[in-house]
Amino acid sequence: MLRTSAHRASTRIVSVLSLALSLALLVVVADPDPVSAASYGGQCGSGYSKVNDAAISGGTVFLTYNSSSGKNCVVVVRNSTGAGMNMHAALKTSDGTSWQTDKGDFTQYAGPVYVSAAGACVDWGGQIGNEWIVRTGTNCG
Repeated sequence: MLRTSAHRASTRIVSVLSLALSLALLVVVADPDPVSAASYGGQCGSGYSKVNDAAISGGTVFLTYNSSSGKNCVVVVRNSTGAGMNMHAALKTSDGTSWQTDKGDFTQYAGPVYVSAAGACVDWGGQIGNEWIVRTGTNCG
């Protein structure tokens, strides 16, 4: 009899744990915590198409290109609008020495910054808060 009682108790514990796990899984599936990712919103102007991007904590750095003008453009976009924070957009041709930059405390995005780069590679990047991301020698052509 003692053995049967212990068996029933362990079966109940397994059932309760199984139910709790199922409910936890249901909550995660039914109400996932959405990641709000930044998207390019045309900040560089008409004729510019996104050609590259790099995720950064709190947002995304976008590299765009206008085939009519031969210019690249960089904009750093936050995942969500908020109080102004340190942001920086930077762009140059890979063989150049001078960065085109836009830096300051911004609520939504830094940039746009432009450089003529037809037939050249570009170095580009950005900053949100204290985190930087830089790509070098990309999008040649």
